[in-house]
Amino acid sequence: MAGGSENDDVLEVSPSHNEADEAESMLKGQAEIWGHMFAFADSMALKCAVELRIADIIHSHGRPITLSQIATCIDSPSPDIAYLGRIIRFLVHAKIFTVAAPPGGGETLYGLTPASKWILHDGELSLAPVIIMNNHPSLTAPWHCFAACVKDGGIAFEKAHGRQIWDFASENPEFNKIFNDAMACTTKISIKAVIAAYKDGFDGIGTLVDVGGGTGGAVAEVVKAFPHIKGVNLDLPHVVATAPAYDGVSHVGGDMFESIPYADAIFMKWILHDWNDEDCIKILKNCQKALPKKIGKIIIVDTLIRPDGNDLFDKTRLVFDLGMMAHSSHGKERTENEWKILLEEGGFPRYTIIKIPILPMIIETYPA
Repeated sequence: MAGGSENDDVLEVSPSHNEADEAESMLKGQAEIWGHMFAFADSMALKCAVELRIADIIHSHGRPITLSQIATCIDSPSPDIAYLGRIIRFLVHAKIFTVAAPPGGGETLYGLTPASKWILHDGELSLAPVIIMNNHPSLTAPWHCFAACVKDGGIAFEKAHGRQIWDFASENPEFNKIFNDAMACTTKISIKAVIAAYKDGFDGIGTLVDVGGGTGGAVAEVVKAFPHIKGVNLDLPHVVATAPAYDGVSHVGGDMFESIPYADAIFMKWILHDWNDEDCIKILKNCQKALPKKIGKIIIVDTLIRPDGNDLFDKTRLVFDLGMMAHSSHGKERTENEWKILLEEGGFPRYTIIKIPILPMIIETYPA
């Protein structure tokens, strides 16, 4: 210091606790934003693994294998092993694959985890087709239109493609197949859980109508598990025209906004989330007309969001709501209170929510 002696002590100024805490919070905040900014890398790397069938290659060997062995099995005359290694390193960090050094030395070995077993193409239950669908450029484009929707209103998919998703699918056979494959695999996953968790709920049902049942896979599984049930699959005429024949199931071409076949119970899986409240009420009122009073019921398999929830699927359910913004025409995921209001207005004031070990839940609801 000026005017001081050489022996004067130098004062070291340390930040206060508040300043240190704020600096740490800002650093964490920065790290979180970087993480969110590149969150798309998770799904892109996962899509790459599905397209290259990395999990299937490891599974076919029945044990962890080396990078060289994986590369040899990829459908390419000259795969880039360095690129492959970087993709797998990222997916190891994401806990999609395991990594281990062999006991006797040699090349690193890569194995499967419970997560990677869900991306096997030939697995009994697989999410591989859903990964391909949700990362298709046609489905990622509408997400870039959110700000425009907030400012101007409108439908994100329509802003991105000039038409709504159902028209787009009917005009693009390749995309339509990708979409249908994804829907079929989610049906297989969800219906297995529904049958296991709701088996007593199917007792006493003589006729079950699956509203918007696509090509009939879901109701066919229910009828297979409960042969006393007569299954009816209702969907648009051009959809049921391609439906395969199932024992105990009849296909009906129609429109749920016009009428629904009479039944003891109605099944709807991921249908109501595609529509706004006004349209859902129309569907529910048509359901009410098709059911016996008091004892008829609807078995709804759909998403129920809990903004403050912290179970395994709560964040994904919130993501699904954004997905509805991106891909549907005013569809949305709903909270329990929103479901309660919707069901009451549609003529179904009594309901029970049944949690099952998958993303959606069962909402069993009865007419007034």
